[in-house]
Amino acid sequence: MQVTTGFTWHEYYAWHDTGHAVISTRPGLFMQPEEHVESPESKRRFRDLLDVTGLLDQLTRVPARYATEDEIGRFHTPDYIKTIRELSAAGGGNAGESTWFGAGGYEIAKLSAGGVLASVEAVMAGTVRNAYALVRPPGHHAERDLGRGFCIFSNVALAAMHAKAEFGLERVAIVDFDVHHGNGTQQAFYDDPSVLFISLHQSRLFPRDSGRVEEVGEGRGRGANINIPLPMGSGWGAYFAAFERIVLPSLRAFRPQLILVSSGFDASSYDPLGRMALSSHTYRRFTKDLMTVADEVCDGRLVMAHEGGYSSAYVPFCGLAVLEQMSGITTACVDPFGDRIDAWDYQELQAHQGAAIIAVESAIRAAKPELLAVR
Repeated sequence: MQVTTGFTWHEYYAWHDTGHAVISTRPGLFMQPEEHVESPESKRRFRDLLDVTGLLDQLTRVPARYATEDEIGRFHTPDYIKTIRELSAAGGGNAGESTWFGAGGYEIAKLSAGGVLASVEAVMAGTVRNAYALVRPPGHHAERDLGRGFCIFSNVALAAMHAKAEFGLERVAIVDFDVHHGNGTQQAFYDDPSVLFISLHQSRLFPRDSGRVEEVGEGRGRGANINIPLPMGSGWGAYFAAFERIVLPSLRAFRPQLILVSSGFDASSYDPLGRMALSSHTYRRFTKDLMTVADEVCDGRLVMAHEGGYSSAYVPFCGLAVLEQMSGITTACVDPFGDRIDAWDYQELQAHQGAAIIAVESAIRAAKPELLAVR
């Protein structure tokens, strides 16, 4: 079967202005400001590498659109939306915690959320089999009434709500492999059994006290929220074990009608905000495994939405690997760093990492054991 892969990008994503900032809780007078780490550079270079390799021309363009206020209001409060709109019109401001934006930030954030909605619409219509939305600003930290961690609107959570409301889906799964916990997405579905949320992240990185093993959902949603906090320094061994023992069995048992992915490349070895050790090869394997499950349970319907990833040198190679796998098209580009990263010491599953995965398995068995019944 020929795979048709959609791709969403808009030049306005690169125009989102985060200004100059110091990522510190106590910058003081001795921290010289520099370009904000959430700059356009890694995203633009990702898109440029797709272009120069020729892959971009072989993808199906999915035009971005603006999400409406009603669509954003499925999760975010009217007062929060109003605050972002007014700050944007006044030249910009802070959406909450470490989420600065300039003039026009409200409109670009609507375009970012709408870009993911457009990708969902294209996949659900059968125009493309899967899709990657290279959007900005990111979304998975944005809470109901608060921007956090560079995120203004919760792009993937809104996409899941859109899929349920507009296409009548009864089961949607979200896999978040950004190095930071997807706290906003978790908040959106914490008591909702129709959305399975799985977050793999560096333990206690950001938000510091979010994403613990014990956070398994509540009420009817108990067991549908899975956090896999991995120790700092984890490489492909820990991540592959987590996928094989938790992520893939849970997806197969849940049998979603659509799989959404919060695609962050900040668990890569060269990222300035994470301390994990992944290469582009690992992200390629994630994508292959998720596509396999999507083929089994939901006719291949898979939408990946860009989140973090702040190494302008390495994000492009990670993104290219994902899109090569999604499209089934191999380019002439070879990751110049990947083999070296994969051969580093301690890449294999370590005992303390295995213990962290066992703790997650125990939490699932206590909350919803049927998720681990299918291998």
